Amino acid sequence: MPVPKNQQTENLAKLSCIFVAVVWGLFWIPLRALNEAGISEMWATVLFSAVPLLLLIPLLLVRWKSISALGWTLHKIGIAISIAFVFYSNAFFYTDVIPVLLLFYMTVIWGTLFARIWLKEPITFARITAIVCGFSGMFVILSVGPGIPIPSNFGDWLALLAGISWAFGAVLMKREEEIDPRDLVICYFFWATVLAVVMAVIPISIHTPSPGYNEIIVVLPWFLPIVLLLLIPSVFALLWGAPMLSPGVTGILFLTEISVATIAVAILTDEPFGIREVLGILLISLAGASEVIFTLFRRRLK
Repeated sequence: MPVPKNQQTENLAKLSCIFVAVVWGLFWIPLRALNEAGISEMWATVLFSAVPLLLLIPLLLVRWKSISALGWTLHKIGIAISIAFVFYSNAFFYTDVIPVLLLFYMTVIWGTLFARIWLKEPITFARITAIVCGFSGMFVILSVGPGIPIPSNFGDWLALLAGISWAFGAVLMKREEEIDPRDLVICYFFWATVLAVVMAVIPISIHTPSPGYNEIIVVLPWFLPIVLLLLIPSVFALLWGAPMLSPGVTGILFLTEISVATIAVAILTDEPFGIREVLGILLISLAGASEVIFTLFRRRLK
């Protein structure tokens, strides 16, 4: 039986979100390289926001009328998703990695609940199964016991708020899915740059000096290709695909980031990779595939 066109589009949207998760799973590699080059902590987040924005100025000029016409409808989405990813990126500088991942990826739950409240989407058995598998895989990989993670410091709260903000932004994108993703991308990078600069300039509990001109020039030969070939395309893929999916599904697919990061760390560093990591990756993969499996099963029953 051929797959309906709308189902094909939905499958492409899911693949685009998985692509985004793969890119994010490798995000630590350029971050480490920037740190070694003298651009550390929150200024790296600024660079990852401001450089794409500068490169997208020609597109901004082309889309200016559309962006102006959309007004607050567009900007509230841009603000929500920029809060999500700037807070998530900077949370790692204030707390440990494990609490950041656990608290941010509660976005799967927030997204499912928000979609139920504002979009009237049902919470299906397939969705519950996906959430259980995804969180089980994450807990296995991160070697944490059962229980609800509780924020205990500023970084933890950043991670939690990032997850809530992404879920809220995903609901807004779903409600306004007719917005051109090109406009969303420009709006996101604009507000991400503003927020990242504010967080870098205002010392909260840590202060890092701004990078010098020479430090930025030195990294551009390898940083620009990463921005052009991975960062900007991944954000386009995200903001094209996410509005077509339930916010809960998007969050589940994002869990692939943990699997990719685990594999990449094992290959490029001395971190162990054994049965626990394999089991966690399999569970997360099952979470991502569960709704597809249930859909195919229901079709066969019909």
